[in-house]
Amino acid sequence: MNFEIDATEQAIVDAAERVCREVLAANAQRYDETESFCAESLKALGELGFMGINLPEQYGGFGIGSLAMSAVVEAVSAACASTASALTAHFLATDSILIGGTEAQRQEWLPRCASGELLGAFGLTEPAAGSNPADMRTRAVRENDGWRIRGSKHYITNAREADFIVLYAKTDPEAGARGISAFMIPRGTEGVTFSNPEKTMGLRGSTIYELALDCWLPASALLGQENHGFRTAMEVLDRGRVEVAAMSLGIARAAMEYALKWVDERQIGPKPLSAYQGTQWRIADMHAQFEAARLLTMKAAARRDSGQRFSLESATAKLFAAEACGFITDAALQLHGGYGYIRDLPLERFVRDARILRIFEGTSEVQKIIISRAVLEAARQ
Repeated sequence: MNFEIDATEQAIVDAAERVCREVLAANAQRYDETESFCAESLKALGELGFMGINLPEQYGGFGIGSLAMSAVVEAVSAACASTASALTAHFLATDSILIGGTEAQRQEWLPRCASGELLGAFGLTEPAAGSNPADMRTRAVRENDGWRIRGSKHYITNAREADFIVLYAKTDPEAGARGISAFMIPRGTEGVTFSNPEKTMGLRGSTIYELALDCWLPASALLGQENHGFRTAMEVLDRGRVEVAAMSLGIARAAMEYALKWVDERQIGPKPLSAYQGTQWRIADMHAQFEAARLLTMKAAARRDSGQRFSLESATAKLFAAEACGFITDAALQLHGGYGYIRDLPLERFVRDARILRIFEGTSEVQKIIISRAVLEAARQ
């Protein structure tokens, strides 16, 4: 399996690293402290075309592979995890259009999303249907040559800031998962209301909302074919899990960089902290976890690029990388002692930001179900 990226893709990754160092990293602490949306950082990424790195060139994207895209997401996450969260939520929305939309819908929406003109949100999760989207209660009923949407969504990243929401609703309640469709809801649609931003533990610069819906949409708002929404959403989440794994690498990398510098500088008695065996063992565990997470993420990205089904690989990478990120950020904070617990340093922010990764795009427990089913099915063949 080839994990190499070409020279053009490497130049794109290098450009991402630069804007992350020069713009995103400088904003990260402020977003966290003020709980303000990461608009400036998204604008900087949009000006360089990074809002469309998941898209083919024909729709305004860079047309890069998932390996290079994962490296960009890792770089953004290392600099500002809040910005990475808003960015990857935008990718979930545009992937929905790319996978499930008609060609006319792709041409209408995707180039403007790639340029940074439009920001998207992905409306799948509901209060009573988090880990099992098939249980959603939001309904779409035909009305006056269009659709009446009634229901609610919860934990929707970018929702109020977005220019559109790709919203999933039941169009055939009797058909279960096969009765779900996707709809385009532009900003300003009458009958869509938002809660105040949720008060979250981490990723405080990436706002999430609850939505209440009682709105009418024209027939053209249906994304692609009726009752094909669940299939689209599952394909989108497969892609999104690779991105969550890459986010995990970014936050873990930032935490490790702080830790490695700290243990060489911090004096404990006559020696630096790095000279003690306990520290060395902890660093070794962090490194092993990080390298394993990176290889699993690269394998999932390469499998995605191959055009083959990659549900097992993406679930495995997301599960391991998210758990590893939790371990690494906690270990990095521990190495800093009391200094790590103080908000003057970003260690406690890394720990808080990392926690949601075990929940995003399906909890760790859901990933274990996906993995075990796939492994058992393969063993029975």
